[in-house]
Amino acid sequence: MEEKKIVGIYIRVSTEDQAREGFSLSEQKERLEAMCKYKGYEIHDIYEDAGISAKNTKDRPAFNRLLDDIKSKKINTIVTLKLDRLTRSVYDWENIMKFLEENEAYIDCANDEVNTTNANGKMISRLLMSVSQNEIERTSERTKIGLSGAIKNGNVPSQTPLGFKRENKKLVPDPLTKDVIIRMYELYFKGNSYQKIKNIFNKEQILGRTNWRDNTIKAMIENEIYKGDYVHGKRGKNPTYYENIIEPIVSKELWENCQVQKKINSRSYKRTLTYLFLQKLVCPKCGRILGGKATKKKNGNNYFYYYCHDCKTTIKEDIIEESLKYLLNDILEYDSVVNEFFLPVLKNKIANPKEELQRELNNQESKKERIKQAYINGSFTLNDHDKEIKIIEDNIKELKRKLLENEQVSELKFTKEDILVKRDMDFINKIKLPTLYNDFVTTWNKLDRNKKANIIMNYVDNVELKLNKNNSHEIDKVNFRSTFYKNWKELFDEGVIDTKIPAYTDGVCNYIRYSEYMPMEKIEQHITRLRQCYEVYYYEGTFNLKTQMLDCKLYDDTSIVRIFPLEDKPYEEKEKIDMGIISVKNDNKVRIEKEEELFTTIPEEVEINN
Repeated sequence: MEEKKIVGIYIRVSTEDQAREGFSLSEQKERLEAMCKYKGYEIHDIYEDAGISAKNTKDRPAFNRLLDDIKSKKINTIVTLKLDRLTRSVYDWENIMKFLEENEAYIDCANDEVNTTNANGKMISRLLMSVSQNEIERTSERTKIGLSGAIKNGNVPSQTPLGFKRENKKLVPDPLTKDVIIRMYELYFKGNSYQKIKNIFNKEQILGRTNWRDNTIKAMIENEIYKGDYVHGKRGKNPTYYENIIEPIVSKELWENCQVQKKINSRSYKRTLTYLFLQKLVCPKCGRILGGKATKKKNGNNYFYYYCHDCKTTIKEDIIEESLKYLLNDILEYDSVVNEFFLPVLKNKIANPKEELQRELNNQESKKERIKQAYINGSFTLNDHDKEIKIIEDNIKELKRKLLENEQVSELKFTKEDILVKRDMDFINKIKLPTLYNDFVTTWNKLDRNKKANIIMNYVDNVELKLNKNNSHEIDKVNFRSTFYKNWKELFDEGVIDTKIPAYTDGVCNYIRYSEYMPMEKIEQHITRLRQCYEVYYYEGTFNLKTQMLDCKLYDDTSIVRIFPLEDKPYEEKEKIDMGIISVKNDNKVRIEKEEELFTTIPEEVEINN
């Protein structure tokens, strides 16, 4: 006698299924109940999973309850519409078949001819399942391709991060809130911890909030979206990195510097002493990074040195610092002139265009009128009206402040060429006014250990050492951080920043300031500006690229300020190239009444009569 079929009807639908195939849970139930009546099956229960994918069986409560009822012999047959209602995974299907066989249970599908009681039926079910799994994998691939294209077009599939807003579904910087992000990064870069930034923001009630948290600050500092990049599936096994997909709020350099700053903050928290070259010195024997140690002398001063645990290599910190002092002082000059003064001004001009600010101001004014009208129409209570109007008026006030700031910045008219003027002036001031120069200009020796460590951390990637014949150490190579080198190289190639090169004059080798080619009209303007402050001389000579011999006739008692090629690249193929030379008298004469102004102002451009 044939065993009576006591069945559990299993129905499932996901959002994608309903959109693609158009059947609902009620339609499945109605059809399967009719089928059971026709075949004389006894229905024990209906098991319903709504809005759940077929990717796995673990997270389907109704399906798991169905399996439990089979195990307890309450039912012996599963009735479902199609095989893919149970699963679309070949692996899961094999487990289901094994489970049914162990519990002497079967499957009956309305749309698929599946009979799991014999070998042929099992083979057919496996084929059907392979097709179903292939379908879901292809759908997943198409979804990923579509998503990838959308992300590359700026349609980031996430909540809109603070500092951004959506325009046509794309993330764009929000003029009202992006400065909060910029300030957050700058505070962190300067050494403030997450907690300290949180306290500052809460105290000042930034954006009207008093609930800023450490974790919120940390997440924003680590979020690649603020430098214009996006990581999809960051928490998964195979995240995808998308670069330059939206307009950034902070530069990649500042973002990466802040990630480096995490090491400084972490180190400062754990250590009571500051090591200038911690994680920077490379062992000349094994290539490992040297560790830092310190001992205290009888006079109370700390004695710092670095060591390799494996090779027993040790080197004094003051030896490394002394060897790099001139280079580190050059980096400090670059940092004070370029990063602290000119670039922030130049970036402010670019980051806050007047048109964008005015457009957002108009939007806020329109929004204010709509709120007023909604209150008149009874859509808002007086309390809601006042609250919304306060927010909008604060936004309007902030936008007007930025517009005023934008106008003030525009009036400053700083250009990249001003960087070279300032650096030339600093060099001339060092020659002519050494006492005042020491008073006004911060040099490496004036910095405390923390500031020195910050400069090294921000600009130097590592320092490679080498052993001499007498087994002493010396600097072999200094590798700069890529972000610093990129910024410097761009400015250097434009001819607006200098470096030092060895050059022989009168048989003596000196390190002379050198900059790249600049058009003659800009050179003339540059020299005219310097001559407002000093008596500078311009003449020409030749430089031998092989012998490094500078052939020129210097005026008596003068120093070379800077040399530069008079032709654009490529000139490396030549043996000699023509050079422009700027020099200045080695005296204390200047062409300005208040000498102090030479350290705080930059001469403006003037018309040149040809």
